[in-house]
Amino acid sequence: MTESTTHSADPRLPENAGYRLTRVVGVGGMSTIYLGEQLSLGREVAIKVMLPEALGDEVSRRRFENEARTIARLDHPNIVGIHEVGRTGDGLPYYSMPYLPRGHLGQRDLRGDEAAVKEVLGSLLRALQYAHSRGIVHRDVKAENVLFDDSGRPLLADFGIALRRGYGSRVTTAGLAVGSTAYMPPEQARGEGVDARADLYSVGVLAWEMLVGSLPYNAADALSMAVMHVQDPIPRLPRGLRHWQPFIDRALAKSPGRRFADAAQMLAALDQVPAAGSAGAGLLDGVRERLRRVPAAGWAALALLAVGAVGIGLYLDRRGGDPGFYRPAAAAAGGGVAQAPGPATRAPTAIGNPDDALLRAAPASAAERWLVAAERQLRAGRLTAPAGDNAYTSLLNAWQADREHLRLGPAIDGLIDTLGQRAERDFASGRVDAARTGVMQASQLASRTARADGAALRALKQRIGRAVEARVEKAAGAFDRAAGLDAVEAARRMGLDASRLADLEQRARAIPVAGERLGGPGVEMVLVQQGGLRLGAMRRLVSRKEYAAFADATGREPARCRERASLLRVLAPRNWRTPGFEQNDSDPVACVSWDDAGAYTAWLGRRDELYYRLATGSEWVRLPAVGGERRLAEWNIDCSGDCVRRVSSGASWRADAAAPEGREAGRGYDDVGFRLVRDLERGG
Repeated sequence: MTESTTHSADPRLPENAGYRLTRVVGVGGMSTIYLGEQLSLGREVAIKVMLPEALGDEVSRRRFENEARTIARLDHPNIVGIHEVGRTGDGLPYYSMPYLPRGHLGQRDLRGDEAAVKEVLGSLLRALQYAHSRGIVHRDVKAENVLFDDSGRPLLADFGIALRRGYGSRVTTAGLAVGSTAYMPPEQARGEGVDARADLYSVGVLAWEMLVGSLPYNAADALSMAVMHVQDPIPRLPRGLRHWQPFIDRALAKSPGRRFADAAQMLAALDQVPAAGSAGAGLLDGVRERLRRVPAAGWAALALLAVGAVGIGLYLDRRGGDPGFYRPAAAAAGGGVAQAPGPATRAPTAIGNPDDALLRAAPASAAERWLVAAERQLRAGRLTAPAGDNAYTSLLNAWQADREHLRLGPAIDGLIDTLGQRAERDFASGRVDAARTGVMQASQLASRTARADGAALRALKQRIGRAVEARVEKAAGAFDRAAGLDAVEAARRMGLDASRLADLEQRARAIPVAGERLGGPGVEMVLVQQGGLRLGAMRRLVSRKEYAAFADATGREPARCRERASLLRVLAPRNWRTPGFEQNDSDPVACVSWDDAGAYTAWLGRRDELYYRLATGSEWVRLPAVGGERRLAEWNIDCSGDCVRRVSSGASWRADAAAPEGREAGRGYDDVGFRLVRDLERGG
């Protein structure tokens, strides 16, 4: 590149040395495509610039550039070539290619023009045959990547996420997210490794789209679309296109081993597709249409006639009847006049193979065999897998064959119910993704069989709703708000009713976290949660007013408060009512003994029907800090020595408040109060 000056018609456009960018012509999940001019040659080009988030590190950018240079060496008349690989002024990788203004395949309507469809398919298959022979798999064949030049020739573009043989699974996994799920083969949707047959599957999707004017599988979101490619049966073409069905069936086979082996084999099969209106196409469609029009009763009558004819022949044979009904093999071959053999000389009658179609009663409905298969698969637990041998696929095939079959509705409802039970178990076990997949599969089955408003799907969603509610309740019991909200989000992704979701979300958000107020009955407490510790704890100490209610209700005599043998204490005794300093009703009660605190705790527990206690010394350090004008230490449940003396925690307005040697349990102290905790695991 000889031009070193950067040009841009718009300062908001990237700066590419040697190019003048004019406008955006396309935006994708990994890149933006700009129209520009290559200044050195004066030609119009398209410049694909990768987005920063698509290639976030230098390793991925260099790998992309190496891959782009490899693809640039592809030289085929049906592949869009790459002119140059480089980086923008911001360091983003780009490559330039011819600008093809005639649009892409998705903008053309080829319905009714099977010759044009064959021409496009042939061009794409020849391009892929060339790329595959050089070890390159496109992995994103779709309508938007089939462009047309000025002569109307189709060209395959955007090998930018192609995978060369030899790359590891990391590249495969990274590329999975950018492949278009509308054209994605089942193995790629499952995140498995892919080879050239993945591209042939995508070409099969394109063939259907060109012939019918819509995609073979349609869903509201990418994940649902991917699941349909993995599990749904291959759809049936309209009557006038049935001569394409064998080609489509092999192209869209779920297993790569059942598809065309390579592009050359697919090209050969394309040449064998009868032309529209030809004798071959008309004969195939005519036979199918006549068979389709035979009613179930007609098939049954035909079977009865066949069995009756055989029975009559056997009866007459045993009676030595008219040789016109039975001829020995030799006579039937033309060896003279037919003679009925006598009883002693007649050869054994050949009744025929019981598998002979003439000797079997034709099914009353074309759906019957699919229903029998579905029942067997349900018993074996093959609900949605493996591909081609599961109840989900069989029931969809039965629906397509005869949606009026009397057993079909109950069978579909049964599968929906079973999927719901499995999803409920998965959800309860924490396998949220598996549960979501099960609900989505059941919803798709109901939608595709006109049962979206049916009782089975409603019951499934009610069951899942109960499972989500149980998970939220479990999270509430564990005081795990994040787990509760995760359960609600999983329910939202599974399509739970909006009003039910709103209620569950409100309940999940009400789950307290550490430091927040606990709801429910009893004394107001906050959650203390750290490591394995989980308690409800008062944010403050028990007040004089609260303790007075206990003393008045029980008539408990106040304990002595630091009383010494002095005339002053005899004349002016101290207790919780007269601690020696001024207090109001809301202040923490002081001068209560450890025994008083225990009696108050038991009384309050009986009143509130909850289990209260004092904290241990190790728990106390995690409780909310309590201040105040006159700070008090706090009684705890621990004891000292022979437990005649009790322990307090924390400092107070007295220097000796900690009292490591313990305090008398029956005496109050003017610098010690108490508060309560609740063991949440005990249901308090």
